[in-house]
Amino acid sequence: MTNRPPLNDAIAFAVARLVDDAQTDRRDPSHSDIDFCVTQCQLTGGDPKSQGQTVGKAKRVRAVLMWAMENSPENGRCFVGQLITVIRSCGGFRPDSPNFVGVDAIKNLREAMASEGFLLTSDGEIQPAALDSLSGTELTEALATYVRRAQKGSEDAALVVGTGKDLLEAVAAHILCECRGNKNPPHNFPTLLGQAFVELELKTSADKPVSDEPPQHRLQRALYDAACAINTLRNKQGTGHGRPWLPTITAEEARHATQVMGIVGDLLLRSLKRKKRL
Repeated sequence: MTNRPPLNDAIAFAVARLVDDAQTDRRDPSHSDIDFCVTQCQLTGGDPKSQGQTVGKAKRVRAVLMWAMENSPENGRCFVGQLITVIRSCGGFRPDSPNFVGVDAIKNLREAMASEGFLLTSDGEIQPAALDSLSGTELTEALATYVRRAQKGSEDAALVVGTGKDLLEAVAAHILCECRGNKNPPHNFPTLLGQAFVELELKTSADKPVSDEPPQHRLQRALYDAACAINTLRNKQGTGHGRPWLPTITAEEARHATQVMGIVGDLLLRSLKRKKRL
């Protein structure tokens, strides 16, 4: 599994600000440096310079990233990581460097990354948020960022970085801790997920249908069964740094499985918030 940084509108604009054109002296990275990143990440099709346009560096980076979000999101994430690495190597995150990007630009990118469950360190390193250090509302919100990424099919959201658990294991364990104070949840996934469903008054396949029950119950049972089926597709021998799915699973099947994980995770977290409001 790759820990490439996320990409959304806010991140695209924040990254573009890191290469804002200097008003006086020249500031690296140069257009040549950006050329390298564009080529490495195979994003020439979205590069205004490659189309014969003359634009500033900030506008160019923004255009490349906006194009990538529509046409090649994974390559766009590669570009974010590559460009930030280049900016770091130029001293862009050192206040004493002539290429320093500025406090506000760094703060904007840090906040944009945080909304997607990533941390931007003071020296420009991008790291997934360490969920093991969080609890309560903070952990609920952090898990919600992974759920949103999973719903988009982002495979690196399937195995929650820093916990050793997959997304639904982490969400279910968090629910049992929040509702019961149980910090030692069951290791058996169907049991763990089933207890989380029961705690939130959601139906599992163990709850037999009754006459005149609302149709939502049938959906809840189906989502529980789908989550258990997805758990059997997990690569249980994985270390958290490789593909989280069995070798027999195709990329398309992995994306569908990840999206369903996001749907079930969203159901659980929203149900938890509703229960807390009661």
